[in-house]
Amino acid sequence: MKHKKKYGFAPDYAVPPGKTLHEVMVSLGMSQREMAVRTGLTVQTLIRIFKGDQPISYETANRLELVTGVPVRYWNNLELQYQEQLARLAESKRLQSDLDWLQTIPVKELTERKYLKPGQEKIELLRETLAFYGVCSVRAWHELWDAPAVAARRSQCFESQPGPASAWIRQGELMARETECKPYDRNRFQQVLQTLRRLTREEPENFEPETKKLCAEAGVALSLVREMKNAPWNGATRWLSPQKAMILLCLRGKSEDKFWFSFFHEAGHVLHDSKKDLLINDGSSDDPREERANRFAADFLIPSRYDEEIRACRSRDEIVQLADRLGISPGIVAGRYQHLTKRWSYFKGLIRTFHWKV
Repeated sequence: MKHKKKYGFAPDYAVPPGKTLHEVMVSLGMSQREMAVRTGLTVQTLIRIFKGDQPISYETANRLELVTGVPVRYWNNLELQYQEQLARLAESKRLQSDLDWLQTIPVKELTERKYLKPGQEKIELLRETLAFYGVCSVRAWHELWDAPAVAARRSQCFESQPGPASAWIRQGELMARETECKPYDRNRFQQVLQTLRRLTREEPENFEPETKKLCAEAGVALSLVREMKNAPWNGATRWLSPQKAMILLCLRGKSEDKFWFSFFHEAGHVLHDSKKDLLINDGSSDDPREERANRFAADFLIPSRYDEEIRACRSRDEIVQLADRLGISPGIVAGRYQHLTKRWSYFKGLIRTFHWKV
C-alpha cells in the first residue's frame, strides 16, 4: 500500500491577533468600552487591533496580560505569526508574476542533484530556486547575471542559455564557498602548479584530493561539477573575494589531456587576469585573455621547444620516453602530438579517459 504524499498547509489568508483578543474579551464578558478603560487604550485603538490595522505592541501585550491573564508571549507570538504570514502572502503575490522565469532554469537537473526539493508547489519552488542563487527576486537575478560587466556574456551559450549556464557556475560557487582556503598567495600557487604538473601521471582518486588540498593552501578553491545540458563549457574562473579564487571544471567526457589543459588554462586566468571578471572557457579564442590562458596552459605542460620533437615521434615508446623526461603523463604528450599533426587517431590508446566519483 502506497502512502499518500503529504503537503504542508500554507493558508492564503492571515488571521489578525485582534480576532483572538476580541474572542477573549467576549469570553470575559467585557464590552469594548470596559476593555478600553482596563487597558488604558482608546476604543478606536482596540477596533484597529481587532481588524488587524494596528499591531499589538510589546507595551500593549503587557497590558493585555494584566487585564486578561493571557501571557505576554502569547500575544507577541500571535502578532509575530500574523506579520510573517502577511509578508509571505505579499511575497507570494509578488512572485506569482515571475513564475515563467522558472521555465528557463534547469529545475529538474538541480532537483536531481539535490539542490532543490522535489514535489513543491510552484511558488515554493521559485523561492527555493532564488535561494539557490542567493537572490531575493528574479529582478535581482537578472541584475546579477545579465550585467554587461559579466564577461560570460561574450559566450553565445551564456546569452542563449543563461539558465543552465548560470546554474552550472552557481554550483561551482557553492562548492567553492564550502572549501576552506588560506588567503591567496600568488607565489605559493605557482609552486603548487609545479607539483600538480607531476601529479598528471596519477589516477583521479589519487590526484583529485591532493589537487584540491594544495590549491586551497594557496587560496584557490577547485570545484568539479558535472556537465549541465546546454552549458558545454570546459571551465571557468571567478574570484569569490580578493583573497579567494574559484577554478571550476566540467567533468564532461574529459580525457586526461583536455582535463589538465583546462585546469592550467584556468590557473592562467588566476595568475594573470583581473579579479573582477568571470572568465569562461567555451573553446573560443577571440578574446586575448583566453588566447593568453591557452598559451600559458600549453607551455606550462609542455614547453613549445619540444613541439618539433613531438611531431617527429613515430612510436608509442617514443611518446612514453619523452613523457618520462618531461615528468608528465604520456597521455598529455600524445594529446599534444594529435593537436600538432591533426592525426587524431594516433597514440589514442595512451590517452586515459577519467571516470569520476564526483
